[in-house]
Amino acid sequence: MTLATHWHYFVVIALMMTGLHLVIARNNYVKKLMGLSIFQVSVIMLYVSMGKVHGGTAPVYVMGENGEPDLGVVYSSPVPHVLMLTAIVVGVATMALGLAIVVRIKETYGTIEDDEVIEKDRQEEEALADR
Repeated sequence: MTLATHWHYFVVIALMMTGLHLVIARNNYVKKLMGLSIFQVSVIMLYVSMGKVHGGTAPVYVMGENGEPDLGVVYSSPVPHVLMLTAIVVGVATMALGLAIVVRIKETYGTIEDDEVIEKDRQEEEALADR
């Protein structure tokens, strides 16, 4: 096995690090959500690529010439793919909820920048403490 045969792992790692960088380094909440989405896509790609068996076929019995199942057939497991379908649905719901929260933050604070929201909260707490 050479590194060229596992090129998809390098793509997954690059996407994962890009998503992690966006989540950590950006102050804009929408950009943070996009980074989270990119990170999730990289994990899904990792699981789907690991679930594929080279030379494998669908998990349906192949009958031999004598009418009995052929035991020499290699099957691919559909479980990782099914789990990732569930992860996609959860990811879409998480993204929708996150965007709804960002809209609410924009309505309340007038901005979606993390440092500005923290500063406005700090000012509000100081104003309440002075009373």
